[in-house]
Formats: sequence, C-alpha cells, structure tokens
Amino acid sequence: MSKLYLVSAGPGDKDLVAPKAIKAIQNSSELVAYGLYLTLLGDVCDGKNHHDLPLGEEIERARLALTLAASGKTTSLISSGDIGIYAMATLVFELLDQQLNQSDIQSHPEWLTVDIEVVPGISAMQAGASRVGAMLGHDFCTISLSDLLTPWQTIEKRLHACGQGDFVVSFYNPRSQKRDWQINTARDILLQYRPASTPVLLGRQLTREDETITITTLDQLDAADVDMFTLVCVGNSESRHIINGSSQWIYTPRGYRKKL
Repeated sequence: MSKLYLVSAGPGDKDLVAPKAIKAIQNSSELVAYGLYLTLLGDVCDGKNHHDLPLGEEIERARLALTLAASGKTTSLISSGDIGIYAMATLVFELLDQQLNQSDIQSHPEWLTVDIEVVPGISAMQAGASRVGAMLGHDFCTISLSDLLTPWQTIEKRLHACGQGDFVVSFYNPRSQKRDWQINTARDILLQYRPASTPVLLGRQLTREDETITITTLDQLDAADVDMFTLVCVGNSESRHIINGSSQWIYTPRGYRKKL
C-alpha cells in the first residue's frame, strides 16, 4: 500500500526531533515541505527528492504529497512543531474528506488508497514553556491570531472565553507585516480578566541558534516586540514569575500549595 507520513519536525533543534520522525524520513524517497524545515533537519534529508513549496502554497503542498504517495512513492510531508497543531495534517484530512463527499473540484480517488501515519512532535508552545520552567503547568489553550482563515469576530469570542476561563494562553501567528494590531487587541481583552502584572513569555526562533527569550508583563506586551517567528504565552491569574540570582522562571501552580 502507498504510504504518506505526516511528520513533525519540532521547533528547530535537531535534538528535539522524535526518533520516529527521523525513521519516517529515512523510509521516504520524497520529502514535501517548506524549504527551511528541510534545512533545519540537516543531513537526514540527504539523498531524498526534495519538493520545496513556499509559504502560502499549503494546499498545493498537501495535494502534492498525497499525489506522490498515491503513485507508490513513500512520502513524508513535513511541518515544524507538531504537524497536527496549526499545520499540515488537518489540511490533508480535509482534502480526503472532500474526496469522500465528492465535493472537491478535482477528483482524486487514488488519494483514498494512501496509508497515512501521523508522527507527533514538540510544538512551539511546549518548547517555549520549557525555556522558562513550567508555564503550562495548569489548564491552558492556544489561539491563532491570524484572521486569514478565521473571522476576527470568532477569534475575539475565543479571547473572551480564554479570559473568563482563566486559561494560560499561547498565541500563534501573533503578527505579520499586514496584521499588526491583533496582539495588542488580544492584550487589552485579557487585561479585562487578569492582572496587569501577569507574566508573559516572548520566545523568538525557539530552540534555534538565534533564539531569544524575553519575560515581560501583560500590560507591557506590545506588537512592536513581536513578529511571526515569536511565540507569545500569557500566564493566568495565578502564574508566578520567580527570580533566583541570574535565573528566571515562570510556573503556573496546580494547587499543590494547599498540600505543602
């Protein structure tokens, strides 16, 4: 049976790529990805056929991976972080769903014969949390601030729900050249529900050579300090920022203090 691996490449550090992801790539002859991901993976991608499609061509990437796999070529479709979190896995299954419901303009019944295996990985929010301690130690959520695929009204509703539920929140797609106001709006909404002193993590290029980690507060969060390579994680009303000499940590307690 034809095989398609949906491979998670992790946040950038090769040491954080799961062994199962490495094995999937080694088993594949075709690698489909945004070129940067192949570069970060390094020599494990040597000797493979690279299909490098730029940002913005996600649908074409998913179609190509399915087509290559359906033709009998073992294929890996690769995303950074976890491929099931704001990444390519959901698009592959959406294309298959369209085929099953015959709602796709182009019919590709051969895609339905492909054996698909999803290989999980470490997401940006997990990598960021590990850099500062245990920020995701209690209930948390993720919200993408990109309104390219989701109406802003829906995103705003989720922001209020996050605030009312007092969730730690990791923001994906916080800012781009054309979207520079959403993160400040998100900040203002959360300030209605939690203290101005709430700790905030800004993790840019997490686990990569040019990584930067900044700890700030919710009232000081500003779009000028954020770009598309930055993960923004906002603590809940109980999250704590502690300083021990040159070390700084953020943790979100679960309630063990009552038992200590």
